[in-house]
Parts: sequence; structure tokens; C-alpha cells
Amino acid sequence: MARVKDDYRNLTGPQKAAIFMLALSEEQAGKLFEMMDDEEIRELSQNMANLGTISAAVVERLFVEFADQLSSAGSLVGTYDSTERLLTKTIGKERVDQIMEEIRGPAGRTMWDKLGNVNEAVLANYLKNEYPQTVAVVMSKIKPDHAARVLALLPENFAMEVIMRMLRMETVQKDILDHVERTLRTEFMTNLARTARRDSHEMMADIFNNLDRSTENRFLTALEERNRESADRIKQLMFTFDDLARIDAAGIQTLLRQVEKDQLATALKGASEAVKDLFFKNMSERAGKMMKEDMEAMGAVRLREVDEAQANIVATAKAPADTGEIVIAGSGEEDELVY
Repeated sequence: MARVKDDYRNLTGPQKAAIFMLALSEEQAGKLFEMMDDEEIRELSQNMANLGTISAAVVERLFVEFADQLSSAGSLVGTYDSTERLLTKTIGKERVDQIMEEIRGPAGRTMWDKLGNVNEAVLANYLKNEYPQTVAVVMSKIKPDHAARVLALLPENFAMEVIMRMLRMETVQKDILDHVERTLRTEFMTNLARTARRDSHEMMADIFNNLDRSTENRFLTALEERNRESADRIKQLMFTFDDLARIDAAGIQTLLRQVEKDQLATALKGASEAVKDLFFKNMSERAGKMMKEDMEAMGAVRLREVDEAQANIVATAKAPADTGEIVIAGSGEEDELVY
């Protein structure tokens, strides 16, 4: 649950405006929304959805600031759902859907700010299917460090084509930039926002995937004592390094092209024999021999370092797995792969 905001001095201007809108009646709020443009509504809605619980004291202080004779009678809770209900009653549903999809997605005032908060693997997986010129425009608009991580995950020949386009790129015409921005908004951001409305068990499975092994086991054991059904469901949804053994050969080869060799060597130090065999079978004899030599040269490796390396590789595998580029067989007979 979001922490109750009880320090009025730390509130930003947009947060104060968001509290004010939530405290108004739907009719009053509707009149104000009608006088705003889409960008203002998006920014205000983003703040409304992220407010969490606002204490009554803060609400009262806010109204005193607006008018000495005005005060609030109770606390408020700003959520995505309450914001969506309010907007639906004041502006058209189609416009509300577009706004809510955007604010459920990554944070940021502009499209390029939003892209800066998208995981590089997810962004690279989308961009690899676009024209090199389009990708070059996107790379030129996001921060250099983020662009570097995205380029590193693109297929090498495609990435070089993007680099060549960027080197030859002059000032991008406004209509081209607007077209790229519209495409990203309607195709990429909309789909990204829709996937954000997930089941709570899926969300917890993702969180548990990022815990170190001992903490994960401790939490799951405690959860089994309180709610075995939820614990079992989270286990089924969790995707661990050992689950990579269920990836088909083509998927492992795709993964090998995307992960760093030293990170893979560290991860395989703590892997099951099944996962080790699968990776080595999909390497050339020379590459496999070099990988084994690197692993032997490492000597003893801290469990924490192995866990971190495995978690990074799992994260790299999940984005293409979600889009179907990598096939992961299920645990039941119906999901087994037949060659």
C-alpha cells in the first residue's frame, strides 16, 4: 500500500493540482478538464494515479492555501482506477482509454522521456522489426547511455546499418519526427501499457525472480504457511535460470547472441547439468571449449555473483519469450516440444 503523504512541504505543484482535482466534485472537475489540452490532462492524470493515500491534514492545508475559508472533510486515495472513473464521466471514453494507456506505461512527460524508462531489452526487441532509419531517429532522441544498451542488443548487421544512418543523419524534419512519435505512441506504448495491467500473482512472481536465492526461499516458505495456493501459483509463474532448459535450441542460440560471455560463464558455474549441457550443445566446439576453460580459470565464485549473473540472463530471455521469438516449453506433457 502506498505510504500516506503527510508532509505538505514535499508536495510538488502537479501533485497539489492532482489532490485538488480529486477533492472536487465530478461536475467541477469535468469543467476544469474541458479547459485543458491533452498534454495537461496526461500530466495531471499521471500525478492523480500515483498519489496513493493523502492524509486529511494535507488536503486541508492545500485548501487553506487556495482559500482561507475552505477545508477538506476527509482523506483521499488516488489510484489508476479512481482516476479512470473520474475521467470517464467528464470526457469521452476513447480519449480516456488513450490517456490511461499512456499513464499506465512508463513515466515521462514526452515520448522520448517515456522511452528512456523502457527496459533496453524490450525496446530493442520492438525496434529490430522497424526500418533502420526509424531506429536511427529513435536512437538520436534518447539518452546516449540508454541508446548504447539498446544498440548492443540489436542484431549486429542491423545495428551497423542503424549506426551508418545515424552518421549520415542531418536535422530530422518535424513531420518525420511527428510520424515516428505517433507510431511509437499508437503501436509500442499502447501495447506496453496494456501488458502493465497484470494479475497480482504475476507481479509477485516477477519480484520473487529478482530476489537472491536465500531470500526467495525464505519468503516462499513463509508464504506457503499462510497461503499455500498463492505460493504454488507464484512458483508456477516464476521463471528461473533452470527453466532455460525448457527453451528450444533456436531460442538458446538467440540467447547466446545477446548475453555477455563472461556473464554466462559465471551463471553456468551454478547451473544444473541439464542447463549446462543445453548451452554447450548449442555452441561451436571451439566456443564451448573456451567457455569451459574460462569457467575453470574463475575458481570459486561467490553465490551472490552467480545469482546476479543468472538473474540478468533470465531478464534478457524474458522479453523475446514474451513475444514468441524464444519458445519455452511448459511443464506438462501438452507443452513438450516434438522434433
